[in-house]
Amino acid sequence: MTTPASPRRRWLRTILLWSFLLGCFVLAAGYVRFATGLSVTEASSPPRTDAIVVVTGGAQRIGDAVSLLNADRGRRLLISGVNEKTGREELAKLNPSAREALACCVDLDYRARNTIGNAIETRRWVRRHDFRSLLVVTSNYHMPRTLLELRHAMPGVRFVPHPVVTDQVDVAGWWRDWHAIRLLVPEYLKYLVAAVRSRLETDPETSRLSVIIGGRKPVSPKPGDLIGPEHDKRSRAPAPARGA
Repeated sequence: MTTPASPRRRWLRTILLWSFLLGCFVLAAGYVRFATGLSVTEASSPPRTDAIVVVTGGAQRIGDAVSLLNADRGRRLLISGVNEKTGREELAKLNPSAREALACCVDLDYRARNTIGNAIETRRWVRRHDFRSLLVVTSNYHMPRTLLELRHAMPGVRFVPHPVVTDQVDVAGWWRDWHAIRLLVPEYLKYLVAAVRSRLETDPETSRLSVIIGGRKPVSPKPGDLIGPEHDKRSRAPAPARGA
């Protein structure tokens, strides 16, 4: 014979059930706010800043960043998260309009392994050049997390977002596009994790949680001047940029 649950247990189960439902509602509402807040158009004339940083990993990002540099929206450009096998010549072939800029005004970061690493390496670059404002170029769906990491690493710097919008991801119709949902849901969860981590830790460069979450350090242990195609002993073949 089954013993009926005590009033205290029934009350506890009810509290847990409602807590679970409330948590699901908060997550769902947060996701809707996140998805509907993404930019669906690109700025036609962004303001001028000291410099520009672009995070690799999506179509059109580097091309848009170079166009902004050529339009004098910043004095220098940092391409953060470049694949170790990809050199300036490969980037110039993929972005012909960037050839002249790559020779004079573009710096390549090979050390960043993820978005946290992008923020760490960007901070080093900003401090080296004493920049006070940055135009940030990345995909529209990746922009919230990128800005979160950059602001956490450099609270005294002004960041101007320049989201890259492509036809491949329809964020305007995210509720009806399965491809967009599959992309945005993980990105939203990563954003939440980054928001919690940034409140628990003060400096991303000494972050232990970033190592636990990413499975490795956010930046390569190799010195920056020893990373690149000229130091790659494995292959000299062109390779695409690493994802964010």
